[in-house]
Amino acid sequence: MKRVLFFRTELLPPSETFIAAQAVALRRYDPWFAGLKRIPGGVALDESRVIALAGTNSLRDKIARRIYLRTGFAPGFLRRVESLKPDLIHAHFATDACAALALQQRLRVPMIVTLHGYDVTSTDAGLHSSPLGRAYLHRRHDLWERASAFLCVSEWIGHNALKRGFPPEKLRVLPIGIDVESFCPPESRIKEPLVLFVGRLVEKKGCVHLLRAMRMVEAQMPEARLVIVGDGPLRFVLEAEARTSLHRYEFIGAVSPECVRDWMRRASVVAVPSIVAANGDSEGLCLVVCEAQAMGLPVVAFRGPGIEVVDGETGLLVPQRDENALAYALLALLQNEPLAAQMGAAGRHRVERLFNLRRQTALLEEQYDKVLGHVSAKVGP
Repeated sequence: MKRVLFFRTELLPPSETFIAAQAVALRRYDPWFAGLKRIPGGVALDESRVIALAGTNSLRDKIARRIYLRTGFAPGFLRRVESLKPDLIHAHFATDACAALALQQRLRVPMIVTLHGYDVTSTDAGLHSSPLGRAYLHRRHDLWERASAFLCVSEWIGHNALKRGFPPEKLRVLPIGIDVESFCPPESRIKEPLVLFVGRLVEKKGCVHLLRAMRMVEAQMPEARLVIVGDGPLRFVLEAEARTSLHRYEFIGAVSPECVRDWMRRASVVAVPSIVAANGDSEGLCLVVCEAQAMGLPVVAFRGPGIEVVDGETGLLVPQRDENALAYALLALLQNEPLAAQMGAAGRHRVERLFNLRRQTALLEEQYDKVLGHVSAKVGP
């Protein structure tokens, strides 16, 4: 069985369970992980299959990571990865793929890159604000030449990648899937008017607009409750906003996928108020939408990129930043259980058809086959 090395600079943030799920779903390839840092409390991985350059935030480890990011120098890390003898590197995010170029040069194997969102939608000025982004801006032309294929999680991401200069002949649209066996509708739901938000508390997720919309929802439906699952740099500001205007709300923080599913079993509707951030960052494929629909839940969202909602069929879409429209859409589903159930069922059917993890991962393995077959053909007998 051929080995594929999943590369992410940080292994793995709590919000990136989809990368681990994709690896587990492989059937014909043996997955391993490599990165610059293992995150304490991050996504659970088989530690025997993880190689990290450094595992702490000590000054020594920070310097080691920064040196590798700038120069590609980390002989011990490179030797450990080389000993695995992987056949292929699969890097997630274009920014991280640039950090994997030194690894690819050492291993002399092809590399596939999945493009997710900020890596192709953010402005150069936005990317320049981080060391990883600066490394990407410096090396992206090298990446475009050396990567074998770029897998775009949506048509929107493919469109943006093309605009940014990615080679069109290497672009493929391949959404990541959802485990429809784990994310499935409960046999019965608790009858509770609960609005659920799941996501990182950053600008593009638009949570502040949901808080303001919920003021209007509470005015019409005092028993309605908002639960916010996730963490991020804006949490303090958002909690302060909620304290001044809402009565029934709760910030849960980052939780396990199992806990997310538990909250989805209790929810009446999932709110996804994502926006295009000031630096251009936007959704590539909002997997929370797919997960909610897999659970048989309707979704209310702002109309925009990466939001896989069929308006009026699997949920309701309203103009970005229109808090009044967001409130009315939430009320329409909270106060009409038959309509919410109908949209939830339609969403489940759509996810089974278009975003089934097993099917999408089988298509991913076909991309691996093509890349490795192409390399073999170039080498020749």
